[in-house]
Amino acid sequence: MRAAFLPLAISLAAPTVAVAMPSSPDLGKAEGKCRADESGPAFLVTVSGLKDRVGRLKLEVYPATRQDFLADDNVLLETGKVFRRVEEIVPTGDPVRMCIRVPQPGPYALSLLHDRDMDRKFKWTVDGIGFSANPRLGWGKPDAASVVTRAGGGLTPVTIVLNYRSGLGVAPLKQRPQS
Repeated sequence: MRAAFLPLAISLAAPTVAVAMPSSPDLGKAEGKCRADESGPAFLVTVSGLKDRVGRLKLEVYPATRQDFLADDNVLLETGKVFRRVEEIVPTGDPVRMCIRVPQPGPYALSLLHDRDMDRKFKWTVDGIGFSANPRLGWGKPDAASVVTRAGGGLTPVTIVLNYRSGLGVAPLKQRPQS
């Protein structure tokens, strides 16, 4: 696999558009949270390749377009575009699954952050990152077309493999053979 260098970290951490409204970690949470007694389109994400059981997982849904994928959440919401977020402490047991609702069936782009130090920012030397469709990570953020996942009318299962620092880039952890 190709490795991602610092530009991936910079492109994921630096906003591309200045906005007047300050960002809030609660944006998109009310719309994203799955509820036991509710039906409708949602992704049931199985998290694969966790490095450890510390920190927080942050799952986000974006429009599956080049200009909107990983765009500032304030800008997306102000312009009426889809943005959803679910956060939870990393569970101690397996399987690790997260559920996130979407407004209707169709194409979306998902990102998953393993925020190991819980600072709400991606640091490529500390945290893990993954995307729907599990693209190879290169020198920057993946193209929206490489992460598109279609939601059906109910729960749509998706597996996201996390990538962590590996040398000067990021890659999935190497699996140790079981004895």
